[in-house]
Amino acid sequence: MEVSRIRALRGPNLWSRHTALEAIVGCTEAECSIDGLPGFEPRVRALFPGMGTLRQNGHSGQLALAHVLEAAALELQAAAGCPVTFSNTSATLEAGIYQVVVEYSEEAVGRLALELAQALIHAALRDTAFDLEAAIAQLRDLDEDERLGPSTGAIVDAAVARGIPYRRLTKGSMVQFGWGSKQRRIQAAELDATSAVAESIAQDKDLTKKLLRAAGVPVPMGRPVTDADDAWAAAQQIGLPVVVKPQDGNQGKGVTVNITLREHLDLAYKVAAEYGDVMVEKFCPGSDFRLLVVGDKLVAASRRDPPQVVGDGLHTVRELVDIVNQDPRRGEGHGTSLTRIRFDDIAVLRLSEQGLTPESIPPKGQRVILRNNANLSTGGTATDVTDDVHPAVAARAVAAAQMVGLHICGVDVVCESMLRPLESQNGGVVEVNAAPGLRMHLSPSYGKGRAVGVAMINELFPAGDNGRVPVIAVTGTNGKTTTTRLIAHLLAAQGLRTGMTNTDGVWVNGRQTDSGDCSGPKSARSVLMHPDVDAAVFEVARGGVLREGLGFDRCEVAVVTNIGSGDHLGLNYITTVEDLAVLKRVIVQNVSPTGYAVLNAADPIVAEMAAACPGKIIFFAADRHHPLMATHRAQDKRTVYIDGPMLVAAEGARVERIPLHGIPVTRGGAIAFQVENVMAAVAAAWAAGVNWETIKSGLASFVTNANNAPGRFNVMDYRGATVIADYGHNPDAMLALVAAVDAMPITPGQRRSVVISGAGDRRDSDITGQTAILGDAFDDVILYQDAAQRGRADGEVMALLREGLNNASRTSHIEEIRGEFLAIDTALARLNPGDLCLVLVDQVQEALDHLAAHVKQAKDKTAVH
Repeated sequence: MEVSRIRALRGPNLWSRHTALEAIVGCTEAECSIDGLPGFEPRVRALFPGMGTLRQNGHSGQLALAHVLEAAALELQAAAGCPVTFSNTSATLEAGIYQVVVEYSEEAVGRLALELAQALIHAALRDTAFDLEAAIAQLRDLDEDERLGPSTGAIVDAAVARGIPYRRLTKGSMVQFGWGSKQRRIQAAELDATSAVAESIAQDKDLTKKLLRAAGVPVPMGRPVTDADDAWAAAQQIGLPVVVKPQDGNQGKGVTVNITLREHLDLAYKVAAEYGDVMVEKFCPGSDFRLLVVGDKLVAASRRDPPQVVGDGLHTVRELVDIVNQDPRRGEGHGTSLTRIRFDDIAVLRLSEQGLTPESIPPKGQRVILRNNANLSTGGTATDVTDDVHPAVAARAVAAAQMVGLHICGVDVVCESMLRPLESQNGGVVEVNAAPGLRMHLSPSYGKGRAVGVAMINELFPAGDNGRVPVIAVTGTNGKTTTTRLIAHLLAAQGLRTGMTNTDGVWVNGRQTDSGDCSGPKSARSVLMHPDVDAAVFEVARGGVLREGLGFDRCEVAVVTNIGSGDHLGLNYITTVEDLAVLKRVIVQNVSPTGYAVLNAADPIVAEMAAACPGKIIFFAADRHHPLMATHRAQDKRTVYIDGPMLVAAEGARVERIPLHGIPVTRGGAIAFQVENVMAAVAAAWAAGVNWETIKSGLASFVTNANNAPGRFNVMDYRGATVIADYGHNPDAMLALVAAVDAMPITPGQRRSVVISGAGDRRDSDITGQTAILGDAFDDVILYQDAAQRGRADGEVMALLREGLNNASRTSHIEEIRGEFLAIDTALARLNPGDLCLVLVDQVQEALDHLAAHVKQAKDKTAVH
């Protein structure tokens, strides 16, 4: 068994909506059925008893090793605690080659699971050992390192529950919620609206106390100190007992409380000084409480108790700590609900205050405190007391947060009880924390958890706001780019700052930000990250969906122009038009329930996609009497069609009519494929809520020149001849172009010529099919060879193009030229007034610039004469 390629599908994809790994797996003839591998299945089950059924997804045929790989990779992740449920194995047309798809929650964990699954299979084949426990531990540890911590994870979960999209911006806890101009960002439990100034204030404990005191919030007396002697002097001025802590600290690091002796203070100073400047303040008797403020509300409160063990009369203190730390809820860092208790110098000192040593055996029932401070990060526990908080205490906490300027704030209070105002019990606020940890509120040791993530998402996004901008996805075989550009033009006319991706580049609010083929998911994600995007239009090409899935989780509008046979069939196991339709259908399957799919009713394969759409359907077709169009309209559903010289949009009794002569791109309705593109774009703009006056004016102002729609039927005049530049590159496109050329005015004695090459990454039949069509419509054919042959031998594509002309009914002259620009020059030199030349460009922008230079030069000569 050999795994030759692994792809990470990071968005909705051909197989599912889940993030998943897709592996190409080759099996030898013997490995295509595990029944032919004596003893294999019992051995693999012995190595991994928890693997479950090998017959995933109702598979009833022969089981190959590829199926075992699928099951093992999924079950290993599940055993490590990853929330994964989907997997699939599909045989390709190549004997022994399978596509194995396994869901992952963290990509690195999924890749490791696939690697370990291979090791498991090899061990079973060779009848050698496999350390299952170590494998699962390795996956679990990696998952803990990779996944979001509990605080950030709770906020993300709350966003997902509200349908708000998110994207993790770093491997840490920085996350973007929402898209484009509606996006918000967090860093752990800190909002993007919180200023760096507020955060700096919170880190300066002395300044914080001064501000809180000014706001009428009770705080303990204290001051910064310079050394241990100054710390002891401050302690005596303030009055023992005292607290020693870093002036700029968090998570209880370096904090020692209830100090009464000089030797204890010296040690506490030394510990605190490791974190920076030190301050001493009055110790407030009572319990340690954490109050969580979000916006202007108190949303949760916990009492924090210091790390402790309870004697059993049998074990030493050190052994009791080891026993407590075996609790699976306790771990290192913040990935678990509790942290392991530290057994360090501070713990030993606290034991000595109780007359104990690490080797003492406390009697049964004796509580042994290991630390004075109660932070969870040092092994403490938390009890929820939200329902006990007195309104006056809540008001002081909110006042403290707002005085510092924190939108999310952990307010540390020391007092006897939450049931009475702080002033009545000599309690006080001892600290204000930016980006507070949420573990104690989400999963307290005792009491009920609080939905603090929900409160934070509600602070970011008001009710009814899902943080989304309209996303329109466009796919098909032909017309994608023109339709994408026209939709973006209509949205911009509505006043929306529009982001657009297509095979020519990326545009944001009219400015090009990237060039080249940008029809994949990475370009889509970059647009959705841009803060100046109010709406997005994405051309979705097959390659990007195969490589990585969609760049968005769902769209408001999905447009499918048509499905043809020449769109890269034979590549990546997409071998039939039906396969291609399943792939293109992915955008339709991921339409929002409130959105629309815009489908070509005249294309049966496209029309069938309606059944897969979670939202509504708008059908378009030139023939309003098409049965599907008639039925849809009879049901008062939206349709777009042609009625004589008019483009019509109808929904029930409402009808909008737009004269075709007012839509320049269609040349008065003469160019049929442009009429189809316009119908699709109008339907999409309608679905996106663009008003009809804007649609009409937008159509009138859109022209397919080399600037607005490069390589999309760009018509230009050259010395009285008509030159058309287009990027058509498959048989269906050739048919549409020939029909468009036939619809153009013919001058007496007009001679037609075409300049064409072919891409090497097409089937032979697709290459020959193009010239077979052109040979019946053009007098002269100039063939040129691309600079990049895409895997073909030198001259191979040219031979296929010439082969397609063998039975040409019109072509009388064929010429082969190496180089695109030389071929263009040759064609232009032969043109006479009234002639027509179709140039099928390969290097789109460079070829258009080359043509523009010739046109300008001819005009300049005419002007001189």
